[in-house]
This record gives sequence, C-alpha cells and structure tokens, in this order.
Amino acid sequence: MHADLFAELNDAQQLPEGASFLPGFALPFVGELARALEQITQQAPFRKMITPGGNQMSVAMTNCGDFGWISSRNGYEYLGQDPVTGHPWPSMPDVFMALALDAAAKAGYPFFAPDACLINRYEPGSRLSLHQDKNEHDFSQPIVSVSLGLPATFEFGGKKRRDPVRLISVQHGDVLVWGGPSRLFYHGVRTLRAGVHPDLGAQRINLTFRRSH
Repeated sequence: MHADLFAELNDAQQLPEGASFLPGFALPFVGELARALEQITQQAPFRKMITPGGNQMSVAMTNCGDFGWISSRNGYEYLGQDPVTGHPWPSMPDVFMALALDAAAKAGYPFFAPDACLINRYEPGSRLSLHQDKNEHDFSQPIVSVSLGLPATFEFGGKKRRDPVRLISVQHGDVLVWGGPSRLFYHGVRTLRAGVHPDLGAQRINLTFRRSH
C-alpha cells in the first residue's frame, strides 16, 4: 500500500515540477461560474456514467465545450455530442474560458487552449479513484482543475499508481494546474465528507479543463 505524504501546500514549491496550487484563484469568478453552470446543466444534465467494467461511477458528470469526456462499457473517449441528448455539448461559457486561461498562465502555461471542460458533481460519500488523464491527444497541454463547494482531499501521486501521494486540501475557489513533467501523474479525490456549503449546498463541483484534440 502506498505511503501518504501530507502537505498543506500553501507553497506551490511543494508540488512536483510542472504543477501549481492556486488557493482561492477562482473566487472572483464564482458568481458567474454558478450562473453559467446552471445553464449548462439545463442543456446537458448531470449523469452517473458506467465504467468499461460495468460499474456505475459515484460521481455525476456532464461537459461543455467542443468535446465532452464520457465513460461507457466501450471505454473512455471524447465525443462532440452528448450521447444522452444527441445534441452538441453546451458551448464553453466565456467565464469558464477566462478562468482556465488565467489560471494556466499563472501556472506557467500561457498557450493553453482548452476545448473541453468535464464537470464533476460530488455528493457526500462519492469519490474518484486514482487515475491518469490520458485520453487527450496532446499531452503538452496542462490540466486545469477548479474546486467549488464543499472542501475535499485531492490526491496527487506520481507516474505509477503505487507511487506515494500528496494529500491536498482543496477549498471553494482553489485551482490546481498540472502539466509538463507531471501531466500524466496519477490523481484522485478521497471520499467527500458530509457538509453543506453556504452557496452550493451539500455538494462539490469540479471543473476540469483539457485540450482533448
């Protein structure tokens, strides 16, 4: 079993090369983000996808942008259409794009060009096991992850699943960016604890921006 490396991570230097932790970076955007998210989910509702192994994920998901990430018995892939509605995914809102670009630039990736945003909704008891984001075509582009709502414990590992992990407490408005040498590092989210956020209620929303094609 891997060892845990506990880290407060107020200092980005504690993260591996290519990764940055930006506490509170999204706070100036949260009002617009919430309004945009409501519009997105009216067009493309949250759903719990099925893994290739036939299990239902505990985290509910939807997407916006030119492409959306999906999981099914056929595997993981990006599609230009929502398989539930048959329509293109909702366009990425301007506020989403502005936040993603600003965060990437702050982390040292000024040429980030996201074409997909995977939106995860965690309810108490849900989790996301360690995994790599490797369905994208261009690994030179970073991942930008925005946390909203209830606090969570983010696991940031290494190149192998059994590498030690850093435990990062992510709060409402925090942003994590990773790319370059850490682009394919394993990561996940530990089981969400019960609670109620004053703005978003009993849930955590995670926006994950990627360049899929």
